Amino acid sequence: MTKTIAIDAMGGDYAPLEIVKGVEIARDRYPELAFLLFGTESAVKPLVKNWERLTLVPTTEVIEMGDEPVKAMRSKKDSSMVQAAMAVKSGRADALFSAGNTGALLSSAIFLVGRIKGVDRPALATALPSLGGEHDQFVFMDLGANAESKPAHLYQYGILGSFYASHVLGITNPTVRLLNNGAEEDKGDEVHKTAHLLMKDAPSFNFLGNIEARELLAGTADVVVADGFSGNAALKATEGTALMMLKQIKAAIMGAGLRGKIGGALLKPAFKTVQKQLDYNEAGGAVILGVQAPVVKTHGSAKAPAVANTMGQIQTMLDHRLVPDIQNFIDAHKEELQAGKEALNTQVNA
Repeated sequence: MTKTIAIDAMGGDYAPLEIVKGVEIARDRYPELAFLLFGTESAVKPLVKNWERLTLVPTTEVIEMGDEPVKAMRSKKDSSMVQAAMAVKSGRADALFSAGNTGALLSSAIFLVGRIKGVDRPALATALPSLGGEHDQFVFMDLGANAESKPAHLYQYGILGSFYASHVLGITNPTVRLLNNGAEEDKGDEVHKTAHLLMKDAPSFNFLGNIEARELLAGTADVVVADGFSGNAALKATEGTALMMLKQIKAAIMGAGLRGKIGGALLKPAFKTVQKQLDYNEAGGAVILGVQAPVVKTHGSAKAPAVANTMGQIQTMLDHRLVPDIQNFIDAHKEELQAGKEALNTQVNA
């Protein structure tokens, strides 16, 4: 059965050219997907080479990267992003994709697509390389959707992240850890200490305790849960360190004379492997978990290969019924989740 993805064709540093190119690659790669392209007709239409399973919906406004997110969502009602979100809300599309303003996409996902009933705070999640574990990737969330989180929100992230790990990454009984400033359970501020109390006996997921930021890529967990501020900072520090190290290694090789260049040539395949593992273009986009349809945000500077890979990621989410299964789980465990909150309140107030 064909699934339709609503595309914000005007979002991103290289939109609409790279967005359209990526969608056309995905159209040829994934025959069960169709696409609604939302964007300025004069800018998008000339770029499309083949209209098979592609439909252009003209819009007259664009949400820019520097726009205030909620204000832009509310004032630019005929923008490519808002109209794509409305297509999902109305049922004309099954999922939403954008490389544009992250805050505006979060607002559109929460207020237009809508939260899953029972999820307090939708969160932004991504798959990162797991360089020392049993699996190639792990889920890291929240990446900045919520700068401040309550313990109950972090608990729910454990549930949402576990579903993404099992349904999209194919990990059976995924393990969960909480990002903190120490491995001991009494580390951190009151939010994280309380969250640990709530999570350590969680029947809803397999919790293994705290994790420090230096262990993120070491393969010690399948899901790492963080508040949005810490998660965003840790992600950017990790990305920046990886890119800088690759540049420093290349500079050292080039500056080491003939012997260094020969050694570098011999190691080139190994460096290519590492670079591919760390390349966001390979992994797809960040997912807003906790809303009523797949909503995926890829990097603002993403080009056609990243866009195409993200379409495959969305197809996996749709095929494996990620969102319906999350909703069904939360509906079936309302009493358990509420009991956990009440038990936590009793401990905190004791």
